[in-house]
Amino acid sequence: MAKQAAVGWGHHHLQNRWLLALLLMLSVSTVIAFFMRAAFDSCDRNVSAAVDGIASARHVIQAAEKRAPQIAAAKPSPLSFMKSKVVLLVSHELSLSGGPLLLMELAFLLRSVGAEVYWMTITKASETDEVTYSLEHKMLDRGVQVSPARGKEALDTALRADLVVLNTAVAGKWLDVVLKEDVHRVLPKVLWWIHEMRGHYFKLDYVKHLPFVAGAMIDSHVTAEYWKNRTQERLKIKMPDTYVVHLGNSKELMQVAEDSVAKRVLREHVRESLGVLNEDLLFALINSVSRGKGQDLFLRSFYEALQLIKEKKMQKRIQDRVHFVNKTLTVAPYLAAIDVLVQNSQARGECFGRITIEAMAFQLPVLGTAAGGTTEIVVNGTTGVLHPVGKAGVTPLAKNIVKLATHVERRLTMGKRGYERVKERFLEPHMAERIAGVLKEVLRKSKIKSGRHQD
Repeated sequence: MAKQAAVGWGHHHLQNRWLLALLLMLSVSTVIAFFMRAAFDSCDRNVSAAVDGIASARHVIQAAEKRAPQIAAAKPSPLSFMKSKVVLLVSHELSLSGGPLLLMELAFLLRSVGAEVYWMTITKASETDEVTYSLEHKMLDRGVQVSPARGKEALDTALRADLVVLNTAVAGKWLDVVLKEDVHRVLPKVLWWIHEMRGHYFKLDYVKHLPFVAGAMIDSHVTAEYWKNRTQERLKIKMPDTYVVHLGNSKELMQVAEDSVAKRVLREHVRESLGVLNEDLLFALINSVSRGKGQDLFLRSFYEALQLIKEKKMQKRIQDRVHFVNKTLTVAPYLAAIDVLVQNSQARGECFGRITIEAMAFQLPVLGTAAGGTTEIVVNGTTGVLHPVGKAGVTPLAKNIVKLATHVERRLTMGKRGYERVKERFLEPHMAERIAGVLKEVLRKSKIKSGRHQD
């Protein structure tokens, strides 16, 4: 998954060690880097160094993937029953955000078992940007057919498909705009994959067809319960059969996470590009730029943590700096470079929070809000520590930062236990198994309903 930009502040209790906070955000702007420093040189050199470092990091990732052992005669994919099935994937956009990237992963899983996969993007810019171009060609290279989302071709593909996966709530408008009077013929074979947790997505224009589709697939139990209650209370409609599918880390990410040589090289590249020493301690927040992601509250917590460290006389100097790094397709270099992930999403939290399991794969402890899907991933006190959302969570997060900064063994133990938890339940094969169960059920229902319609 994509995302990036950075912040670093502070000095640990050892004189030669710095305590740093790294904010990685998905930014649509160019690279922005600014430093708040008391006694250090200009930051200009770090901007170009960051670009060079990440370019080198990509080569390391590619090399790690080639070195990864190829498992011949592996057990058959649980999705093998999808061979020769025609599947249409409809996304509201094609970007580096979580929803489209997840749908792309599903496309590749289906292609790997011989399914005929079509991709449609509802909202596209008038001019293809670099990200869209790159993602579309990645799909084309893997045999996914990228088609227009409107017109007769779109309608014909939807009618011919064995399965239609509608991605995110906002994609619901596509049903009426494109299918029109034929919408009733397609609804029985629609699986609606929902990732949203915000109230403004509960609009009848978006989800009026939700009760009539074959099923809804949601990334966490808490989100599924939220959708069930909100649709009934606010919209007076009933959810279809709903399936909870926890996500899993891709094989590519796990290959890098489990390659000690690749991780060391990536760590050195990124830290050097940011002007960070190997012994510095980095806390990172990696997600899109949004108030709901809690970047502002994280900075307040980090400031409080620094004050606590000063009060306990654990340090003599503080270095403050902030980096904003542009969006990227590769998150692995940053996960290799940091020491602790902070998942500070506010309100109802994340629907799931893919970055959390990605960080755990790199043996990083997680400081997360006690909300949303994070509570289904992080075992409080074992693989990380949870804190309340909102202003009430600022001081608890600050104290948790200090605890992990000053207790190395606790930090490392939590990271190892997080990795073990990922291996037990958050890998791509786990996700494929869960999705396979859903698709079998949806295809079964679709066949029954189609038979009734023909009668």
